[in-house]
Amino acid sequence: MERPPEMRSKASGGRAAGTFAANHPSTAGPSMPSGAAPPSSRRAASIASSAIAPKHKPDRTSHTALLIDFGGVLTSDIWSSFSDFCAERGLDPEAAKRLFREDPAALAELRGLETGEADPERFERRFAELLGTEPEGLIDGLFAGLRPAEPMLAAVREARAAGVPTCLVSNSWVMDHYTEEIRALFDALVISGEVGLHKPQPEIYLLAAGRVGAAPADCVFVDDLRENCEGAEEVGMTAVLHRDPAATIERLEALLGVELSSRRAGR
Repeated sequence: MERPPEMRSKASGGRAAGTFAANHPSTAGPSMPSGAAPPSSRRAASIASSAIAPKHKPDRTSHTALLIDFGGVLTSDIWSSFSDFCAERGLDPEAAKRLFREDPAALAELRGLETGEADPERFERRFAELLGTEPEGLIDGLFAGLRPAEPMLAAVREARAAGVPTCLVSNSWVMDHYTEEIRALFDALVISGEVGLHKPQPEIYLLAAGRVGAAPADCVFVDDLRENCEGAEEVGMTAVLHRDPAATIERLEALLGVELSSRRAGR
């Protein structure tokens, strides 16, 4: 896919490299990595192996719905984009990541943004102060390095065409990054800023399952953050911790019982 057109954020009115073809008004922005305490060794082993477990073909009714994250799963790695932004601003490339993982104030600001309690302009001002940079263009800049993950997008498209209900479950920042192209991939969307919940709260997973008419035990949930996968498992879903498109797609084939030709493109 060619480099997509730029997209505009409501946060500052500035522009950043777009993730998809066109803006869609009042739609949700990319999900965002957040800090969480390290999981137990038991839970870590369960989730970490989920994307690379031996392939099998269960009965079609074993898992009937696909719930999936946006940023870092349907796009390139978010942390790399954050690192590039920090480097461009003359900061430690790991500065933003470290704040979200280690600073409670930064995480609190993020949670307020994700649930719609805080507006993007306030977040930019407060997070810029913690980061040691100017607020102008901060959100656009943090996400400027994101690119579509074409194999994962194709996998969602193929799963839905095969009759698998699909739902996007995203912790959003700004609400105008998603396009008609992305919305068309899904039967339902659960966006944190629109529902006042965020991953890994159990209610957001249950809401997503309800919107596609599936029991939690029938849902496969894909995310690039371990704590979000843990949250899904806590309500009875099967979680796939995303690291590599080919491995994730192969695991989805096994869990959903469908053939996804996009797996070859993900290698």
